[in-house]
Amino acid sequence: MTDKGSEEDRNTLLLSYILHGLGALSSGLFAVAGVIVSHIKTGDTDSDFIRSHHSWLTRTFWWAVLWFVVSWATIVIGIGVLGLAITTVWYIYRVIRGAINFAENKPMPG
Repeated sequence: MTDKGSEEDRNTLLLSYILHGLGALSSGLFAVAGVIVSHIKTGDTDSDFIRSHHSWLTRTFWWAVLWFVVSWATIVIGIGVLGLAITTVWYIYRVIRGAINFAENKPMPG
C-alpha cells in the first residue's frame, strides 16, 4: 500500500467528500451518510493520508452539528440566523479545502 492509500481507500474517500458536498447543498442528509462512511473507514485504512482526510471530515461534521444546534437555539434572540450562515460557509470551506488537498495528494492537518 502506498502512503496515499489504496485505490479503494481513495475512491471511498472521494465518495465521502461527494456526500459531504451534497450535504451542504441539501438538508444535511447526505452529510450524515458521509460522516458514517468516514467514521467506519478512519480505522479501516493503513494510510495516514487517507486517515487524515476522514478525520478532517468527521471533525468538520461534528463541529458543524454543534454550531447548527447552538445557532438554532439562539435564533429567537436574532443571532441564530447569522450563526447558521457562518456555520454553512465554514462547512463548505472545510469540504472544499479538504477536496483540494485530496486532489493534490496533501494530508490534512490535525
